[in-house]
Order: sequence, then C-alpha cells, then structure tokens
Amino acid sequence: MAYTTPDATTRSRPMTAEERKVIMASSAGTIFEWYDFYLYGSLASIIGAQFFTAFPESTRNVFALLAFAAGFLVRPFGALVFGMLGDLIGRKYTFLATILIMGFSTFLVGLLPGYQAWGIAAPIILIALRMLQGLALGGEYGGAAVYVAEHAPPGQRGYFTSFIQTTATVGLLLSLVVILMVTSYVNNNYDTVAQFNLDGTPLLDAKGAQVMLEPFKAWGWRIPFLGSIGLLLISLYIRLQMNESPAFKKMKEEGAQSKAPLREAFGNWKNGKIALIALFGLTAGQAVVWYSGQFYALFFMQNVVKVDQFSANVFVAWSLILGTGGFLFFGSLSDRIGRKPIILGGCLLAALTYMTVFPMLTRVANPALYNAQQTEVTVTADPANCSFQFNPVGTAKFNNSCDIVKALLSKSSVNVKTIAAGPGTIASVKVGDTEIQAYDGNTLTGDELKAAKATFEKSMNDALTAAGYPLVAADNTTVAKANHFFDIFKAQNIQIVLILTYLIILVTMVYGPIAAMLVELYPTRIRYSGLSLPYHIGNGWFGGLLPATAFAISAQSGNIYAGLWYAIVVALMTVVIGAIFVPGGTHKKDIFADE
Repeated sequence: MAYTTPDATTRSRPMTAEERKVIMASSAGTIFEWYDFYLYGSLASIIGAQFFTAFPESTRNVFALLAFAAGFLVRPFGALVFGMLGDLIGRKYTFLATILIMGFSTFLVGLLPGYQAWGIAAPIILIALRMLQGLALGGEYGGAAVYVAEHAPPGQRGYFTSFIQTTATVGLLLSLVVILMVTSYVNNNYDTVAQFNLDGTPLLDAKGAQVMLEPFKAWGWRIPFLGSIGLLLISLYIRLQMNESPAFKKMKEEGAQSKAPLREAFGNWKNGKIALIALFGLTAGQAVVWYSGQFYALFFMQNVVKVDQFSANVFVAWSLILGTGGFLFFGSLSDRIGRKPIILGGCLLAALTYMTVFPMLTRVANPALYNAQQTEVTVTADPANCSFQFNPVGTAKFNNSCDIVKALLSKSSVNVKTIAAGPGTIASVKVGDTEIQAYDGNTLTGDELKAAKATFEKSMNDALTAAGYPLVAADNTTVAKANHFFDIFKAQNIQIVLILTYLIILVTMVYGPIAAMLVELYPTRIRYSGLSLPYHIGNGWFGGLLPATAFAISAQSGNIYAGLWYAIVVALMTVVIGAIFVPGGTHKKDIFADE
C-alpha cells in the first residue's frame, strides 16, 4: 500500500469516539499497572527498613533500590514472552494476562511479613514478587504502544501514543497521592509502634533505646499495596471491553502473521540491527533521563538532601502535575518535526545540566547541609582498603577502616576528598581542623569493637556538627518542609517544585515521542516483539539500575553528585549513536504497509 502524506485536515482533526475509547482503555489499565509497579519505588526507603533490617543502614538503601531494580532486570524476559504472544494471539488477550500477574503480585507484597517476622525468607519472597511485576510490565508497555499506534490516524501517531506515555508518570503521581493520603490519615489517628527482633527481644537504636516507628512506617505502608486489588478489578473490566487492533485483525485475516516472531525479529541482521540501534540510540538515554528526573530525584531528596518523606513526595507530586502536559506537547510536536530531534535534544540537555541542577536542589532544599558541604573533609587511607560498596547479594562485609569511614560520611551526605596513604594505614578523617582516627573492623571483636565504633561515631558526629552538618533533623530549621499537600506557596518550596518540574520536562522530551518512534521502526508482523525488547532492556537495565548504581558510585567516590555521571555518560552515548544511526522522518511512515 503506497503511503500518502496526510493533509492538514487529517493531521489536525479531532479524535473520534472510538479513538477516545481506545486511548482511554489502554491508558487507564496502564496507569493502574504503573501505579502497582511504582508503589515500591516510592516507598523504597521504608520497605528497606522493613525487609533489610539485618544490614547496616549504610547498605540498606542500596539493597532496597536493588530489590526495586530486580523488577527491571526481568522486564526484557517479559518483553520476549509477552511480545511473542502479542504477535501470535493478539494484543487484547496479552493485556489481560499482564494485568492479572501485576495486580496479584502487588497485592501479595502488602501481605508479606517483614524480616523481623520471617527472617531471610521475607526479602527473598519480596524480590520474587518484584520479578513477577517486572515480567508483567515487560509485556505491558509494548502492547499498549502498538495497540494505540495501530488505531491512530496518519499524522497523529505521536499525539495519540503520547497519552500512553503519560501513564507511567500518572501512575507514579497516583501512587504518591495515595501514599500522602494514607500517611496523613494513619499517622494522625494511630500511635507509634515498638519494634522487636526476630527472637522477640526489643530492637534497640545506637543509644540503647527501643526503636519506635510512626504507624505508617510500621504497617500503614501496606495499605496502598492492598488497595491495588480494587484497581486490578477496574483494569480488568476495562481491558475486557477492548477490541483487537485493526492492523492485527487485517494481518490475521490475510494469513500474514509471523509463525516465529522472536526469530524473525532478532534472528537476522536486517531486523536485529534495528533492535541495537533502538537500544543504544534511543531507549538507553531515554531511560536514564526518565529515572533520573523522577525516581532518583525523589530518592536524592529523601536520602541525600534529608527532606522528610512526606514533603519530598509533595514536591515531586506537584512537579508531575505541572510537567505531565509536556508528554502531549512533545508527542504532538514530533508529528510535525519528527521524533529523533526531540528525544536526542532531551538527552543532551540532561547531560549538560544535571551537574548544575542537583547541587541547586541541595542548596535550595537544605541550605544548612549545602553550606556545611563547603567545609573541606578529607579521608586519608590506603586505597587498597577502600572498597566499591556495591553488594547485591548481601554477603560481603565492609570492615576495612576506609569503608567504615566512607559509609558513615555517605550516610551524612558529606562530600570528601580521598588522600592516598601507605599500605596498611588505618584511615583517618579531617573535618576542618579536626582530625579523627578510624578503626579496623577486621582486627577487633566483641566489646572492643563496639567501644571503638561508638567512640569513632561520636567523634565524627561531634566534628560534623561543629562544621555545621544538620545531623539531627528536628534541629534543622532550614530544610524544606510541606505540612500538607497544598503547602507549596513559600519561596523555598516553589523553587524546589520548579527545579523538579524542569527535570520532568526533560523526561517528557525523551519519553513523549518514544512509543511512536519505536512502533515506526518495525513491521506489523513482529512489531510487538521487536519494540518491546530494546525498550525494556533500555528501561529495565540502563534505567532500572540507575538509582542503586548512582548511590553506590557516590558512596565509593565520596561525592554525593558523582553517581550522576552514570546518567550523563549514557545520555551522551545515546546522543552520538542516535544522531548517526537512528533514521529520521519515521513520522511520515505508513505503519500498515509491511516491508
């Protein structure tokens, strides 16, 4: 079928009732599925405290983020399985399977006892449920993008599919709003909860007092997970009302289906190279910008800048509200000027500005912390004793003096400079004019080790406090705080929301046109399989591992911003590869005319 360039009337005509139904059916179900998936990311620090209590706090955040990333690691496998099913049996029934798996696995997370009740079994089961979520999501996105694109009129694919692109952000926003509402209600109506060890003895803090948690952190976090069963029923009803894609029905009637879509999509160089170009020239950069602008920004505010969880969620939620329209704007713009320049432009802007934006976020959100970071802190240590503290299986012990020092400083968001010392030198820290000797955790045991740890931590905390570090949250009057959802109309809070909104706009640039772009790269017979794999490798591996990788890089380097180099390098790689190899003008392509 020859392609005729659509005229202005076709490009600008309003949606028909049937087209609105298609977008609503695809988007609503996908929003709920993303809501389920992102509940964990939004509550990563709280869940880490519930399921990884056996590990030191300095590594707990890494483990929590890696459990989150586990869902992303398996997404490409879900893309292969459900992509093949989508090309063989159709888009509609594949949708039903993915939503059922996602909904039930999320509901079970809400029921799962924590480490104090089930021991090591709890985090193992948690990770297994996260992987089930990842498998389901791996089959979800490609189907939604293909389904809408194959219903869209010529010249409006970017605009139509941009509604699907909003679903991930709207799902995140929905999860944040639900968390904020539940947090406010539970904490205002229930008492704090005492914590106990696995053997029933009281859980004590560093000062010997029993740990008491506010009710949301103790048990209220489960409510949003359990409530997802209602969203599952709504999503299931919506999906049952959908009709099959016209392109798939036409292909099936003509007997033109692929009998082996995976082999056809990836088993020959003609189609296989498209997957590589899509991965490295589009989705890898899109992924790191997406996760940096939303999830890492949220994690950074809570765990590095020390903004409380409620306030951080409020600020991010408002930035999502203000920025989400960018998906539709850039999706529509890509119908006129093409997808490639917008996606690569967003990657380039992110790479050029991240090292300015994130320090600005620290300066605005926590001035006391930012000012304290101007005091020079140096660590003098044997480089051989400074490990890269990335421990996904939890078996390594970081007891070297350098590791002990860097873990403590990272926890306090201290930027440090490392000075190399001779072999075997016990690490020392200099905060301003105060020098503190560390200890070697490999040579001390029992009470001697406890005494050395207590002495070192007290000396470090005293020195950091003297240097202006706000180690006690209640004493920090400069850190940004939102007392309720609409408490953003203060100069400090407005600035934070604007900074975060800029990050969201970058997200909309790279993500708004990506669905239409990927759909246009593949013929109908292998479209579901073909686009799903590079999308989910890019977003699942390059993007999903970003928070844990960035955090570990920052902890090891001693610079809280060093982890951003991961996103910057990947984004620049995509700009270069995309500029050279990604075809332009795909927005003019007839996706119904298979090659």
